[in-house]
Amino acid sequence: MRSVDAGSGAGAVLKSNDLCWCGSGRKYKRCHKGNEGKVLPGRVSPMLTVPDTIKPTDYYLTGKPRRWDEPMIKSPETIEAMRVACKVAAEVLAVTGAAVAPGVTTDELDRIAHQAYIDRGAFPSTLNYHGYPKSVCTSVNEVICHGIPDDRPLADGDIVNIDVTAYIGGVHGDCNATFFAGDVDPESQRLVEVTRRCRELGIAAAKPGRPISDIGRAIQAHAEANGYGVVRAFVGHGIGEQFHLPPNVPHYYTPQATTIMKPGMTFTIEPMITAGSWRERMWDNGWTAVTSDGKRTAQFEHTLVITETGAEVLTVEP
Repeated sequence: MRSVDAGSGAGAVLKSNDLCWCGSGRKYKRCHKGNEGKVLPGRVSPMLTVPDTIKPTDYYLTGKPRRWDEPMIKSPETIEAMRVACKVAAEVLAVTGAAVAPGVTTDELDRIAHQAYIDRGAFPSTLNYHGYPKSVCTSVNEVICHGIPDDRPLADGDIVNIDVTAYIGGVHGDCNATFFAGDVDPESQRLVEVTRRCRELGIAAAKPGRPISDIGRAIQAHAEANGYGVVRAFVGHGIGEQFHLPPNVPHYYTPQATTIMKPGMTFTIEPMITAGSWRERMWDNGWTAVTSDGKRTAQFEHTLVITETGAEVLTVEP
């Protein structure tokens, strides 16, 4: 993804009827005017490969995940395997996040993450999942989720969410976090910290015997008390041998989220919190969602397991 500034590449502020700076041959008003400061799609490099020594997902070659009726309550053996996958995911996230800096492209971040998976004997769960071309998602500024790494360098003051999912031992582990590139303005810093707190409050609300709606209630209350919105279109999800499973975990309160949490359930909590509208707009690539008003958004995610007394985070940060 890349951002656009008025007069970028031209050395002067363009007028509406000037030729656009991008070289399209169109007038500025018909081309990039109105997109100043926004994140736009960049060039995406070819899909990376994984050594044959690492067991791939069932969809690596076809792009089509196999579906079966996997129980929401996992066996002790599956939970132990998920501890490993989640630990790997958290490590890959930490390694990749440490590389965030102005001038680094999101494609470089993807390459760093890709190698970190391989170094740990894990497969990147996102790679060719329904055709997704990269090993992580990198969502910058107003991108809500599913940003595809490309040739856009991070700018000083950007915020970027990195979403990592590792497949190893026959199970997936999923986590994400939002990182600062250089000197980030106080308003964006506050958005990120409130979002992190929303995730923690959601986890605290995850208790056996309670409906999943409790999670969204806690998140929405904190977000809105701070003047922020909660994205509705994307939710947390069950996870295990398959990447995405029931139950859905809304991050806003809805009485329809009636699933009762029980010990052994494994799912993600991953609130997407917005500085403005919580409504989304989709890019033409079919993956990337951005805020409808172009204002910034942040996200944090953990995979957890419901215990007899509450919830245990599996994607523990190193």
